Amino acid sequence: RKSHIEEHVAKHTGEKPYMCGECGYRATKKSHLSRHMRTHTGEKPYKCDQCDYSAAQKSDLDKHLAKHAGEKPYMCGECGYRATLKSTLSQHMRTHTGEKPYKCDQCDYSAAQKSSLDNHLAKHTGEKSYICGESRKSHLDDHLTKHTGDKPYMCEECGYRATKKSHLSQHMRTHTGEKPYKCDQCDYYAAQTFALDQHLAMHAGEKPYMCGECGYRSACKSHLSIHMRTHTGEKPYKCDQCDYSAARKYDLDKHLAKHTGEKPYMCGECGYRTAFPK
Repeated sequence: RKSHIEEHVAKHTGEKPYMCGECGYRATKKSHLSRHMRTHTGEKPYKCDQCDYSAAQKSDLDKHLAKHAGEKPYMCGECGYRATLKSTLSQHMRTHTGEKPYKCDQCDYSAAQKSSLDNHLAKHTGEKSYICGESRKSHLDDHLTKHTGDKPYMCEECGYRATKKSHLSQHMRTHTGEKPYKCDQCDYYAAQTFALDQHLAMHAGEKPYMCGECGYRSACKSHLSIHMRTHTGEKPYKCDQCDYSAARKYDLDKHLAKHTGEKPYMCGECGYRTAFPK
């Protein structure tokens, strides 16, 4: 067709005949211009069939679906870290190389990731790029539920309510016991991707979460939160039968066994029983 020939010729000549009337962006193909226009209209025609995510481009939806599938085809040759996206692996490799390609033009700060540089630049400008009135509709809707307290998605098993459909889907696994995300290095399974990511960090030896008080490092953010209680003295887990309290749920569970007298752990050799696995 004539239009296809014209687009092919444009590749060789460098000509960009299609122009956006909003911002002046120019493209060699009409289809490229159509995709670009979604940055102005906010249209996201590609819908995820497993949660409420939607995307302006099919490539973004394909990347998102890989997270649901648990696919991580890109592996680091240094430590075995695996990633869903090639770009994520490239970012990870900078933890080994120390490369920080994103430079601040106002001071000597540099970053391994563009998002880190963007956050840093906001400190210079005082800018807050994303505000309620300018957020895209889906993000705004999610954000507004924080103010309204609206939780339209309800679990029929226990009455739990969620602001997002994806959060309800994750919650339902507590009832079904489903753990779709498997570690490729051992027999560990996880109900959520972030739990698998934390587990893989243990294999890789990565400990990105550091205590500012004593330098303790952890592979999991939750472990760091527990550790911080050694500094704050916080003990949020309370016994409902006495005045005992604990910093960890595990410690409270052990304590409660003393009240019940339960000893579920038995030695197969001699029949000795204990309330604790260790």
